Amino acid sequence: MASSLLTSPTMIPTTGSTLVLRSVLPFRSSSLPSLRLNRPYNKSSLLISCCSPVPEKGETSASGLKPVVERWPEYIPHKLPDKNYVRVFDTTLRDGEQAPGGALTPPQKLEIARQLAKLRVDIMEVGFPASSEEEFETVKTIAKTVGNEVDEETGYVPVICAIARSKLEDVKAAWEAVKYAKRPKILIFTSTSDIHMKYKLKKTKEEVIEMATSSVRFAKSLGFVDVQLGCEDGGRSEKEFLCKILGESIKAGATSVNVADTVGINLPEEYGELVRYLKANTPGIDDIIFSAHCHNDLGLATANTIAGVCAGARQVEVTVNGIGERSGNAPLEEVVMALKCRGEYLMDGVYTRINTRQIMATSQMVQEYTGLYVQPHKPIVGASCFVHESGIHQDGILKNRSTYEILSPEDVGVVKSPSSSIVLGKLSGRHAVNDRLKEMGYELDDEKLNDIFSKFRGLTKHKKRITDDDLKALVTCGDENSLNGAYGKETSYVPISQISSVV
Repeated sequence: MASSLLTSPTMIPTTGSTLVLRSVLPFRSSSLPSLRLNRPYNKSSLLISCCSPVPEKGETSASGLKPVVERWPEYIPHKLPDKNYVRVFDTTLRDGEQAPGGALTPPQKLEIARQLAKLRVDIMEVGFPASSEEEFETVKTIAKTVGNEVDEETGYVPVICAIARSKLEDVKAAWEAVKYAKRPKILIFTSTSDIHMKYKLKKTKEEVIEMATSSVRFAKSLGFVDVQLGCEDGGRSEKEFLCKILGESIKAGATSVNVADTVGINLPEEYGELVRYLKANTPGIDDIIFSAHCHNDLGLATANTIAGVCAGARQVEVTVNGIGERSGNAPLEEVVMALKCRGEYLMDGVYTRINTRQIMATSQMVQEYTGLYVQPHKPIVGASCFVHESGIHQDGILKNRSTYEILSPEDVGVVKSPSSSIVLGKLSGRHAVNDRLKEMGYELDDEKLNDIFSKFRGLTKHKKRITDDDLKALVTCGDENSLNGAYGKETSYVPISQISSVV
């Protein structure tokens, strides 16, 4: 069934299996930062589904005559192609790798970097060159390879970023590692909270400002044209001090800045208000890119990142699957799909250019290489995201997927038939069982279906999941004798060879 797709002006509609309906909720622009409704919503108008992703190569135009190829916008470090564009700064290979047990080998980092390029991240932060010789060489290899692999049709090439402390030797190592990329970038960070400056840095505010600004100037002198200043523990820092250090860093040549909720302590309203304050009170802030960097210690990394975007941030720092220190970072897949689904209606039309059809492949690669596997109910990429067991939900999904799914599986790289997302178990209804039987080639009259469904319900008392082999056994060997009492008293149940033991 053709989709009626919602895209930003720079995106091209595609087709899919899900009916996509336009939200008709009334929102005021002035209420966007807090995401509050202008008036109580009419539940009958709450018809929401997801936008379609940027098309794959070779996808044809509406006329079907020639491929549609959209050129990648020119990358200018301190300037966006338009005010609604949100850059995606992926830090899976740096901040994500700091997740306990998530260390990667150099070949794994290179392969993930290539997959991130397929995902079309704007910037990939690939490591900390000053930390070790192996890390330095890995960052350099990625800069020389992935950092020079220009897509001939679109002109896309990722920005390759390295991180550095506000120390000249760190900045020098970063330059020597990433200077081979077409678009090298450095993120220089320093701590800005009182607790960090007192106990970790043992520096005064004036000394911290001097460290940051001298590092920015040194990076520019080496050849960096793309320099970002990051405020570690910005979520617990004094606002006035943040305005001062950011303003001085911008004056020194920073083209972007971030304020990190490093310990994940902020609430969405709090982080959004911090971004608004800094945007309103920092000299030169409108001439550069403001970036949001949020951690997930209170489970709010995605919400805080979205709040930052609503408040004016136009770069989001994320990791695939949300991996990272402690409870992790804002997950790329959640932030991107939230912007794609709701950005047009609640956030003045913000959008990214992520190729969302590469999300699942990227997620699975990161899981495999890090050994950090996501829980089944993880949003967007979990195994249960497009799976339904309740009979009421299954009935709705079989009639129209948009009844219980706001995302199309295909939009994030999951290919499913309508029934492959149906899990048969004790909550399943007659409609789902009959649909699965038809897919298996069994056309049953009402009397036979009632009989099979009754036996199906009996089997669910002993198994969580009913498989296709189970259904086949019910149809072909379904009398009580051949089923060896499987549908008799629970106390006398004995598993038989025809019934699958998979649960």
